[in-house]
Amino acid sequence: MKKLVVCYPVEDRHLQAIQEAAPGYQLLVADQQTIVDLIHHADLFVGHAKVPVDWDRVAKSGRLKFIQSSAAGLDHCLAPSIIDSPVVVCSASGLFADQVAEQTLALLLGLLRGIPVFYRQQQNREFIRRPTADLHRKRIGIVGLGGNGRRLAQVLEPFRVTIRATDYFPEHKPTQVQELLPHRQLLDLAAWSEILILTLPLNASTRGIIDRRVFVAMPKGSYLINVARGQCVNEKDLIDGLDSGQLAGAGLDVTAVEPLPAESPLYAHPNVLITPHVGAQSGPRYDDSTRLICENLRRYLAGEPLYNIVDKKLGFPHPSVLYLPN
Repeated sequence: MKKLVVCYPVEDRHLQAIQEAAPGYQLLVADQQTIVDLIHHADLFVGHAKVPVDWDRVAKSGRLKFIQSSAAGLDHCLAPSIIDSPVVVCSASGLFADQVAEQTLALLLGLLRGIPVFYRQQQNREFIRRPTADLHRKRIGIVGLGGNGRRLAQVLEPFRVTIRATDYFPEHKPTQVQELLPHRQLLDLAAWSEILILTLPLNASTRGIIDRRVFVAMPKGSYLINVARGQCVNEKDLIDGLDSGQLAGAGLDVTAVEPLPAESPLYAHPNVLITPHVGAQSGPRYDDSTRLICENLRRYLAGEPLYNIVDKKLGFPHPSVLYLPN
């Protein structure tokens, strides 16, 4: 019997829905310890392996035909051998766009309104008025306009901001974005942006792409918000930009190494807000994940067009196939 391996937190009702979407498949439920072995028994795989998997062996065996990730980022499974294989890969891009937008606002407004400073004052029982900054009417640059970036633009629009963005597909411009630039014009976007928000995927071309060149190009006193992947940012260059005053602050939901090592100077920096990669957390997360998984399983087995099917060379889906729940 063909096997479908599930590796994300599920309850019986989720497994029942998955079984109904893939009749005739035996379900094998893995965790982060057993996935290393169970992945080699999978014809179909749904979920997210957070531990190292021998993807070369998986690809070489030829058994695995389909991956539906329960995460938006695919750096966990897009090994070169999987990229070069016929395995179909779909992401969860856009599935948690509401939550990522909320996390972005929390970090951004926290920095602009001085929450780190005022929280430290509260701890010291001080009541001192200090300068704050505004979000309204700011120039905001979004790097990577996938599902998360597009939802973020919708959420930011009521603040009367001006939004520009870069993307691999600049022909698909949403109405909230004043100008959508090709991804190669990152430095042009940085030079214009008072706030630069990262919602790009991690792949070979984006690793370390936000570096000294970007920070020097940005207006003095600007802000960086990263709700993408920590390894997209050169953290030494980021710290230098903060220490020099080139950047007024940074809000980070992700870091290059997670957990962020205790000795990192980012923890103690007065103009940095750090959250521990919680941007996609939500109450109904696993219900929502299961809904997408089941829909794409049904479509895959019926030979129908898939949501969030990934261009494996790029590492993300085309905007035309994004899954954007209401």
